[in-house]
Amino acid sequence: MFRIVSSVGPGRDHGGEVLTVVNRTRITAAALGTAALVTVGQLGLAGTASASGDATQRSASADKPSSAAPSATRSSGCPIDIVYTSRFYIGSGGWVTGNGLYFGIKNKSTKKFGKVKFTVTNVKNIRFGRATAKGGKITHKTSKSVTVYTKTLKGKAKLGVQVRTRLLNKNSYKVKFQVRGNGWNCAVNQGTWGN
Repeated sequence: MFRIVSSVGPGRDHGGEVLTVVNRTRITAAALGTAALVTVGQLGLAGTASASGDATQRSASADKPSSAAPSATRSSGCPIDIVYTSRFYIGSGGWVTGNGLYFGIKNKSTKKFGKVKFTVTNVKNIRFGRATAKGGKITHKTSKSVTVYTKTLKGKAKLGVQVRTRLLNKNSYKVKFQVRGNGWNCAVNQGTWGN
């Protein structure tokens, strides 16, 4: 990974110079290793956040992991968490690699809720491709919006969508979340996710 180049001509004793360069290289490698550990630790803390909001955001760039958190406020007594992909990679053309991004809700209570709809809508610079429902069925899908529905959201169950996603601008993108259902005290608007 490191390349040592000496500018001293042949025939001279430059053992001390090479040793100095090697020592500097070792020190630099140790410093970079420490910085990498700190960054990995910070990314680990970014994990899954609830809809109440975690203000940590990381920008996405090609071939680099990204995580972002919603900036949502939740009604008191709302028994759901918003869940989403916290790390992803961006490939060619701005498409998220793999199966795209996952957005969903998780029922934190043991109660059942009826006629639950979860909608993800583009606010800025995001387009959706093929989508697969998790825990329900897709009732609406365009390039800018996806809605997934279940007749009954059981206790501790999840409802969401895995969707191929394209970021039109890797440094500025956002979606908003909406939930509807019977038997809970949740605001329709559940905040945003993005960068």
